[in-house]
Amino acid sequence: MAARVGVVLFPGSNCEHDTIEAVRGLGGDAEVLWHGDDSLGGVDAVVIPGGFAHGDYLRPGAIARFSPIMDAVRDFAAAGGPVVGICNGFQVLTEAGLLPGALQKNAGLKFLCATATLRVETTESVLTSAAQSGAELRIPINHFEGNYTCDDETLAMLRSEDRVVVRYVDNPNGSVDDIAGVCNEGRNVVGLMPHPERASHDLLGSSDGAVLLQSLLDTAAAGV
Repeated sequence: MAARVGVVLFPGSNCEHDTIEAVRGLGGDAEVLWHGDDSLGGVDAVVIPGGFAHGDYLRPGAIARFSPIMDAVRDFAAAGGPVVGICNGFQVLTEAGLLPGALQKNAGLKFLCATATLRVETTESVLTSAAQSGAELRIPINHFEGNYTCDDETLAMLRSEDRVVVRYVDNPNGSVDDIAGVCNEGRNVVGLMPHPERASHDLLGSSDGAVLLQSLLDTAAAGV
């Protein structure tokens, strides 16, 4: 049975169909979950996609965190369900308190749209279980507020608990410690700024993101 992935749609999201297409291309099943619903409909994994949820008013993710579906996402994550936030989705997860730290404006105050090289720092997460530690992946970035920040105590905790999932090889946005993605203590919630769904097939210029989405599908399928 193919793993069912729910992709949360907020007003202003714009990467939900890219994510669904990438998941289906890897053999998974994917469907849209409306932010105003209070149920996940029995899906096996959740992705919060990129875009501009609620227009990024106040700050990215600040309004989306209050959507009814986020209570269901919190419960799902607390029960060990795999949750991944990509770009704006990463911002939503930090605002919702599901991941530590915050995302601020890029160093240089410029919107970035380019291909970044990431290094896999741990395979102990729902997003990297099928990858190799130390592998370098070419994956697009597309953000203005992708500069990851946290206090010194949080950074020390992330390092000591091996919770930095991926780092930039050449830091494009000023993120502390070159961080491109982190996970929660249970390692079942991951947020990252780069877009693996945009690097899921060679026709897109790189298929390096496929291993990350495959990790999510493998984890989800194992729980079916």
